[in-house]
Amino acid sequence: MDDTVIVGVDGSPSSLAAVDVAAREARLRGARLRIVHAFSRPADLDPMIHGVLAQAEQRAHDRTPGLEVNRTVASGDTLTVLRSEARHAVLTVVGERGHSAFGALLLGSTALQLAAHGHGPLMVVRGRDDPQGPVLLAVDGSPAGDAAASFAFAEAALRGAPLVAMHVWNTWSEPTPYEAPADPLSVVVDLDQLVERHRRVLEEAVAPGRAAHPGVAVELRLERARVRHALLDATREAQLVVTGARGHGGFAGMLLGSVSQALLHHADCPVTVVRA
Repeated sequence: MDDTVIVGVDGSPSSLAAVDVAAREARLRGARLRIVHAFSRPADLDPMIHGVLAQAEQRAHDRTPGLEVNRTVASGDTLTVLRSEARHAVLTVVGERGHSAFGALLLGSTALQLAAHGHGPLMVVRGRDDPQGPVLLAVDGSPAGDAAASFAFAEAALRGAPLVAMHVWNTWSEPTPYEAPADPLSVVVDLDQLVERHRRVLEEAVAPGRAAHPGVAVELRLERARVRHALLDATREAQLVVTGARGHGGFAGMLLGSVSQALLHHADCPVTVVRA
């Protein structure tokens, strides 16, 4: 892995907004920026595309003077090209939606497939134009969350931002000896013990990051609520939300959890999905 941030560009407003974010991320890391465009047919590679790439490169230089920027135009479908480029990058950045090969990025399957099958962290630029606030880490206690926690702490340190580590739980996901869904969990378990167990999950998730980045201010937030709704609400005050690609629950073998998918579609700030 080299010191390169890559960004997928097609000339859409969303992809150009991604260039702004990717340039900032490259500057924060002391990395270079690579602007990537994929085309599936020779007819797609017309003079307009070269103009789009030149515009994106100039935009990156304007936003971040002195940044090393290069371009890559590759033949192939978007997913294949970005996966290949991401193998040697520290971060991949894409916009919320785009044209042509990048069209319907979140409404279709490309971003979801890239988050599930890609290499390295994927940042999807969405939500508010200039988000402020803390870096939000979605904690679920799964092994896949360790890489997300490491990324979130490093990102908060780079941005000089506080970190909110949020673990949301509810009784519906807890094991119970009764099969009937109407059986109240409070009858068969000690809720105080349950809260303490989830608190330990949260504390254990942030312990390595706290040790590695002692200068990052950390807020631990434990909530009993509907997981996706609570996290989406929290993105309204965050500048970035970080989640693992795979968590607890859902269907066996799923490579991208339902919470990650909900954040990609509905978060009010950029989303980074980190694969273990």
